[in-house]
Amino acid sequence: MNWFFWALLSAFFAGITAILAKIGVAGVNPNLAVAIRTTVVLVFAWSIAFATVSTASIASLSRRVWLFLILSGLATGASWFCYFRALQIGQASLVAPVDKLSVVFAIALAAIILHEQLTWHQWVGGSLVVAGALVLAWK
Repeated sequence: MNWFFWALLSAFFAGITAILAKIGVAGVNPNLAVAIRTTVVLVFAWSIAFATVSTASIASLSRRVWLFLILSGLATGASWFCYFRALQIGQASLVAPVDKLSVVFAIALAAIILHEQLTWHQWVGGSLVVAGALVLAWK
């Protein structure tokens, strides 16, 4: 299976996540909700890792890998805390499209930090994502 299949499956699960999180965060402190969700993700992720990767390969990871994975985890946590707070006070159908502006941030940061060459596809697609988020979130 190619990357597109996995990306589409990721989008599907992210869509389900928004609805389940909106229901789950009702009447609960959003920080507690994130902690519970993160614990589930932690157990799930380690279960998958131990089932598919040898412990020797975990021990052989470089400091650079650890650093950037830890930073990525911190960014994920920050994103989740903000997302759950937004879901608690806003409608899922409005919060989710704005959250998808992460696509535009990823495109821009890939160009700036990773020096990826942007094509007209990224420019047009990114613009459409921004327009779509504005249309969907506009009241």
